[in-house]
Amino acid sequence: MASCSNCAASVPEGANSCPVCGQAEGFTAQPQQHYQQPQQQYQQPRPQNPAADIEANKGMAILSYIIFFIPLIVGTHKTSPYIMFHVNQGTVLFIFSVAWGIVCSILSAILWFLFFITWLLWLVPFIMVIIGIINSAGGKCKQLPVIGKFTIIK
Repeated sequence: MASCSNCAASVPEGANSCPVCGQAEGFTAQPQQHYQQPQQQYQQPRPQNPAADIEANKGMAILSYIIFFIPLIVGTHKTSPYIMFHVNQGTVLFIFSVAWGIVCSILSAILWFLFFITWLLWLVPFIMVIIGIINSAGGKCKQLPVIGKFTIIK
C-alpha cells in the first residue's frame, strides 16, 4: 500500500492518482506493519498427577515447616500445588511463632513468677510444627489448627 505525498491518504496498489486529492505522482510506499505476538513469560507446567506431585515433593514440603523460606528461594512452590500449600502453612506458622514469642516475653516480664509456665507455652508452636511435618510426610494437605485457614502466599 502506498500513501500520497500531498495529503498522506492511502492509495490502493495500481492506482494512477490519489483518490482524495487527485495528485497523479509522488506516492511513497508505506512500511508494512507486522503483527507481533506478545511474549509470554515461561512458567513451568503444574503436574497433572497429584499423587506423583506429592511423592516427588515430600522432602521440600517437610522442609517448609523447618526452614520455610528455602522452598520460596528455590521457587518450587510455583510448580507444585502440594509445596505451595505447605509453604503457606509454614510461613503462617513462622509469623504466628514470632507473635507468640512476643506475647510470651511480655507475659514473663509482667508475671515474673510465671516464668516457667510461659516457657511451657512454647509447646504450642512446637506441636504445630510436628503436626505440619506429619501431615506433609503423610502426603496430606491438612490445615494446621486455628492458624491454618490464613493464606499469605498465593
